[in-house]
Amino acid sequence: MKSLKITATSCFLVLSIFISSAVMVSGRLDEGIFMPDKISSLPLKQRGLKIEPSQIYNPNGVGLTDAVIRLSIGCTAEFVSPEGLILTNHHCGFDSLVSASTPSNDLVENGFRTDSRAGEIPAKGYSIFINEREEDVTAKILGGTQNLTGEALTAAIRQNIENLTKEEQAKAPKGSLVRIQALNNGYYYYLFQTRQISDIRVVYAPPRNIGIFGGDPDNFEWTRHTGDFTFLRAYVAPDGSSAEYSPQNVPYKSKKYLTINIGGLKENDFIFVLGYPGNTTRYRESQSIKYARDDNFPFLAAWLRARSDALKQIGAEDEEKRIKFQSDIASFDNAFKVYDGGALRLRKSKVVEQREAEEARFAAWVNADATRKQKYGTLLSDLSALYAETFKSPKLDILVRRMPDATMPVFRAIYQAVAESKMLDDSARKANTEEIRAALANREPVYEYEMIRFFLREFDKLPADQKFDGAENLFGKLKGKARRDAEDEFARNIAMGNYWNADTIAALYGPQTLEFRPERDNVRAFAAALKSAKDLANKRASEFASKVDHLRLLYLKGMSEMRGITPYPDANSTLRFSFGNVKGYSPREAEYRYPFTTMKGMLEKDTGIEPFDMPQKLKDLQAARDFGRYGEGDSVVVNFLATADIIGGNSGSPVLNGYGEQVGLVFDGNYEGLGNDFYYDPDKNRTIAVDIRFVLFVTEKFGNAGWIINEMTISGGAKKRSAAASQ
Repeated sequence: MKSLKITATSCFLVLSIFISSAVMVSGRLDEGIFMPDKISSLPLKQRGLKIEPSQIYNPNGVGLTDAVIRLSIGCTAEFVSPEGLILTNHHCGFDSLVSASTPSNDLVENGFRTDSRAGEIPAKGYSIFINEREEDVTAKILGGTQNLTGEALTAAIRQNIENLTKEEQAKAPKGSLVRIQALNNGYYYYLFQTRQISDIRVVYAPPRNIGIFGGDPDNFEWTRHTGDFTFLRAYVAPDGSSAEYSPQNVPYKSKKYLTINIGGLKENDFIFVLGYPGNTTRYRESQSIKYARDDNFPFLAAWLRARSDALKQIGAEDEEKRIKFQSDIASFDNAFKVYDGGALRLRKSKVVEQREAEEARFAAWVNADATRKQKYGTLLSDLSALYAETFKSPKLDILVRRMPDATMPVFRAIYQAVAESKMLDDSARKANTEEIRAALANREPVYEYEMIRFFLREFDKLPADQKFDGAENLFGKLKGKARRDAEDEFARNIAMGNYWNADTIAALYGPQTLEFRPERDNVRAFAAALKSAKDLANKRASEFASKVDHLRLLYLKGMSEMRGITPYPDANSTLRFSFGNVKGYSPREAEYRYPFTTMKGMLEKDTGIEPFDMPQKLKDLQAARDFGRYGEGDSVVVNFLATADIIGGNSGSPVLNGYGEQVGLVFDGNYEGLGNDFYYDPDKNRTIAVDIRFVLFVTEKFGNAGWIINEMTISGGAKKRSAAASQ
């Protein structure tokens, strides 16, 4: 979800736009998820920025970054009025709509509107985090540690973090929180001061067939025609302090809010994005990428698909549960595509092979100099040895470390009893029984049944040298349908049978009878074998974690030294800046995807059947060409593409033009760009955004909620600006 123009041979660990005091960035490169304090070092004026960098980020004053906030659910959002009005994605506000829905009024399906602030409803469970301050404190944290190694170094850094955090927290305003985070295994240390606001309300959300038009089939795809936006509002106590929901609370007055520009964009226009990207691992060793591609991503994709399928099955039989689970289903379906597509793109782009070639060049560079050999001579071999020791059975370890998960309350309680293997007296066992009963109260037997079946199927698929004894002892002599039937019966006994309940599970903490009961003792044996396998897997993982951070830090230092550059930090849900241009792409030979879609294209996709059921009112507005001030030609632009570097967490980020005015709203990336947590493909990665004109058009003309727009500052026409240099 980013793009840059470099040759294929240079696109992977030069896959950092690396920055130092002199920014080593080609004017043609778009990759980079930059800390705000590096904005002034970037070649933005050459690319098309018309304002001063200090107007974007100003640590001694107010900048555009002060309008950009993080939602507690992991998305980005932004203030767009002086009255605490917030714009974010529909999928970011999804949970708030689900929590306020009833079987008679599904707000995801119908949308939400009100005629005034008095009708705004609580976004249950939502809060926002405002970034008040950030500072690079690397020198302060590493000060006095130059001659330390091992545990002494770790302890000194920990103490420095504790001391500085305490010192800065004492200076911070009441209600603000100071924390210091290590970035890239300690290559950088940054201090962040944030403020949390907990009274968030829903203002306007379009219906499903606008906010999620195209559904899962269109997810990560281009072309796209989705009005993925929602308006929220932040409220505080009358004295300005953060407070839980109260009718007496008042709209929050932010230091900065964004100006909206409805002049539109054209291909090659410069844009930039501010947001809170979640996580990237751009500097990982080849073994880490290979593990993700071959083991972890495929498992996660299969696990997420199984969870989604089970919840869809339950929802098909119960409307109330369908509403309850629709947020989870959407999340699982989205993540499935991330991991399934990510594994495919890593394979097709030969990312592992490129990194291995990079490491071969690094080895030659190290061996050419005695000083470098002293620093890095054993680095690659140490990494190889660590991976060989840790990942002897990666597929098995993934399964046993994941099972039992949250979908299995009955088996999880059984497993815990077997794993603890302790006797409780009658009083303690009675209390334990009630705890177990409470844990099982709202369980979904079908969900647990399907997920136990999933894990049993996955155990059967394991390669011969990674088999799980617990499954093989029970089912190993069976083949094909006979094994499937036995696995199903085993899962049914746990999740839907008559034996296991709070009393029989609690009985595992008491005296055990010698009488063999298969419905009980086969499950106990399976759980005991799972504990043994899990203990070994966890031990390997713990030992790996204790060693790999140091090696990864050394790896990043060595690779960067080889290039004479300093890497930008990986994303970690802190405020970042990225930039690029409005631009299409070619997904395959002889095919080019243009960077704009309109309501006319939405009408072309319309089938009248979910998820391609365009609302009749939108069809009527298109037919009448009743676009108000938001049209362009014979339609309204819905979505557009840009080359800015984004990742999960950027959902809801504002897309701004060269004048710092909001022109769009990030909501997705393209399928060909998946896997971008590990690598950057200059020709394929694209950001997908909602055009701000479609946001306002739907709000005013479709939703009859123009009162919201009246709060905003809107620039009414196109700015005179030149297109960026040819890419």
